[in-house]
Amino acid sequence: MKKARGRIPLLKRLAIEVLGEVFAKRIWSRIEFIGDIAVIKVPFNLSPKDLKPLAEALLREVPRVKSVWATLPGVGGEYRVRSYVHLAGDARSETIYREYGCLFKVDITKVFLTPRLSYEHMRVAKLVKEGEVVTNMFAGVGTFSIIIAKYSKPRAVYSIDINPAAYQYMVDNVLLNRVDGIVLPYLGDAARVIDEKLSNTSDRVLMPLPDLALPYLPYAAKALRDRGVVHIYLHVKPSINEDPRIVAEKTLYSKCIEYGLNCKVTYSRVVRMVGPRKYQVVLDTYCSKLG
Repeated sequence: MKKARGRIPLLKRLAIEVLGEVFAKRIWSRIEFIGDIAVIKVPFNLSPKDLKPLAEALLREVPRVKSVWATLPGVGGEYRVRSYVHLAGDARSETIYREYGCLFKVDITKVFLTPRLSYEHMRVAKLVKEGEVVTNMFAGVGTFSIIIAKYSKPRAVYSIDINPAAYQYMVDNVLLNRVDGIVLPYLGDAARVIDEKLSNTSDRVLMPLPDLALPYLPYAAKALRDRGVVHIYLHVKPSINEDPRIVAEKTLYSKCIEYGLNCKVTYSRVVRMVGPRKYQVVLDTYCSKLG
């Protein structure tokens, strides 16, 4: 019996032992580790208190975990953060998250961060060419920006966020990772910062906030010097048998016509599922201004 159990991933085994087979299927893949904090995403038909036994099991079985929190579905508010409930361990929400050798100080209750975007962070960093100027419109604590600075050779990464807590963590993380002078943090609404300070400056723009990507697309174009690459992250909900990437592309092209932009998608990828039949899709897009 021990040998058979040993082949089951630890998180799956714990979920089965604590919650049973039926609930375990919906839970074990929803656990994220941010530094020494474990985060369990609560399914729609469960409450945080239902997950307390699993949280205590995580503390016992996973040595690096010191605190366990539940996060409720969705993000909200002006700063687009999740709602959290403490379940077990230290009642502490600040930690140091590590990714690709970079360190990120973060408070999970004040800013949005998910390890599920780690592949995207490095994928985009590898696309940045030496000497490029990059604008990150929704930078958070600086994950995209700092990884680009560490693994590529950009001339500058303008890194914008409207959330004061995210901005302060970004400033700290720039110093922590010794990329000051390359990653340049800005506090404020991305549209206003670009309008006032960053028009016609950039070769590449990142838009990793799906809720604002389309309405802020004209400002991404404004940040470009005539033409360049825009990485656009969208949420789409396709019909059954419909490709999420095609839905995302059609949505983007209709907005480009509305805004007077000439855009061509050069690469698309489903990043992750974020809800029932709801997907996050990234579109790497070559954009130029018309007229």
